[in-house]
Amino acid sequence: MRKRSFGPFAAIKVTPATIFSPLVAWVTWPKLLESSRMNPKGSVLTRGLNARHIRFMALGSAIGTGLFYGSSSAIQKAGPAVLLAYIIAGAAVFMVMRALGELAVRHPVSGSFGQYASRYLGPLAGFITGWTYVFEMAIVAIADVTAFSIYMGFWFHDVPRWIWVLAIIFFLAAINLLSVKVFGELEFWFSIIKVGAIIAMIAGGVAIIVFGFHMDGGEAVPGLNNLVNHGGFMPNGWIGLLAAFAVVMFAFGGIETIGVTAGEAKDPGKSIPAAVNTVPVRILLFYVLTLGVLMTLIPWNQITGETSPFVQIFDSLGIPLAAHILNAVVITAALSAINSDIFGSGRVLFGLAQQGHAPAVFGKISRSGVPWMTVVLMTGVLLVGVVLNATIPEDVFLVIASIATFATVWVWIMILASHVAMKREIANKAIAPSNFPVPLWPLASILTAVFMAGVIVLLGIYPETRVALYVGAIWLVLLTLAFKLWVRGDGRRRPTLLDETTLSPVGRLAPEAAGAK
Repeated sequence: MRKRSFGPFAAIKVTPATIFSPLVAWVTWPKLLESSRMNPKGSVLTRGLNARHIRFMALGSAIGTGLFYGSSSAIQKAGPAVLLAYIIAGAAVFMVMRALGELAVRHPVSGSFGQYASRYLGPLAGFITGWTYVFEMAIVAIADVTAFSIYMGFWFHDVPRWIWVLAIIFFLAAINLLSVKVFGELEFWFSIIKVGAIIAMIAGGVAIIVFGFHMDGGEAVPGLNNLVNHGGFMPNGWIGLLAAFAVVMFAFGGIETIGVTAGEAKDPGKSIPAAVNTVPVRILLFYVLTLGVLMTLIPWNQITGETSPFVQIFDSLGIPLAAHILNAVVITAALSAINSDIFGSGRVLFGLAQQGHAPAVFGKISRSGVPWMTVVLMTGVLLVGVVLNATIPEDVFLVIASIATFATVWVWIMILASHVAMKREIANKAIAPSNFPVPLWPLASILTAVFMAGVIVLLGIYPETRVALYVGAIWLVLLTLAFKLWVRGDGRRRPTLLDETTLSPVGRLAPEAAGAK
């Protein structure tokens, strides 16, 4: 078929996206914004997420753009040794999640780690942590919409990426203006699709290896020797393995959103621990086993970043139907990731507004219990993704992923620091012990913090990711200045958080400590 050449706006009349996006905006947004007037009951979020929602959100949060698309970059850097990177990074992430889980069970609040940092490290730390998480989610969401546009290119080669980006932004923003229960149900079904597809893909890959199916060109699938035949298990040495960590950590970014759900969970004391404790199984199943199977099906050095490696591999094996099905699955994963990005950033912004760390308008709740102005803000930020995909479509993903990695790791370090401060206070003030304590305390937490600091250093070593440190440093300086110049009153006091372990308020500091900065 002859390829068409499109000018900047020539595709508008011929693509489904350009019809879909304005239609969603025109039909849904006026009604949604009308329903988003101030809730007469005040600024209180609705506890509309039940254990089923949170359990599947926990499963699904590990399956996103970082796995379905970003894994190709990690594989190119480390080869089969990328499996070690996922195991090591996964162990560190599990310890972060256990620390967050202990904090969230004791203090199930909507602002999550932003409020924990304010309470245990001081208002400035909380301000920086909360806004850095919002920044992280905004950057990750731009990466996710970029990946979504790349996936759509598998079917529609001639359609400019920015059109798909524009379409999905309006659609998911409309979803997030509905009640949190709608969000939870959508994530439940997204997660079922993703988890089911991963399990089916692993089973199919194992069957191909065991029964010796042939590739499209007639060559038999080599199998396990693909992991060592092309330069060895660690073809690029330790340098390649270390370089992969930036992309690997990006893949785990967003997993901390489970902590954000505590403020809207019906029974956080049970649902949060259940979700956190599934992290090791999710990492081994969704990352290590899945990528191990993929790299036995096709040599690692044949995996490119032109589309999802999952789609590429099954396409190379001459199973076009499977490739199309998997492309639909990775599109679902991208939709789920963007949906969670908007949700997570919105709830943390809501918490920041409650503390006096963000404009009060972000604390306004719609009649359906949604902080609607946060959704509007994220929609505006995501429109930057339209510009980036129209101007630098080839380089946008790696740049965004490295910046997102910095923001993600910074938030995780602050979670660990808040947790350490909480544990010290529990010991010093003889407060009731936690219902969900971190294992191997304090050794595991110390090693995890050292590892996270090492990832920050790695970002500065490699030229392609060094921009993340520049952007991150500027961001932290700007936040510090913003806090000093604009935050006043309650925003400069440590918040009092209800301790669900003892059912009594903790954190009432002496006046001089309460004014700490």
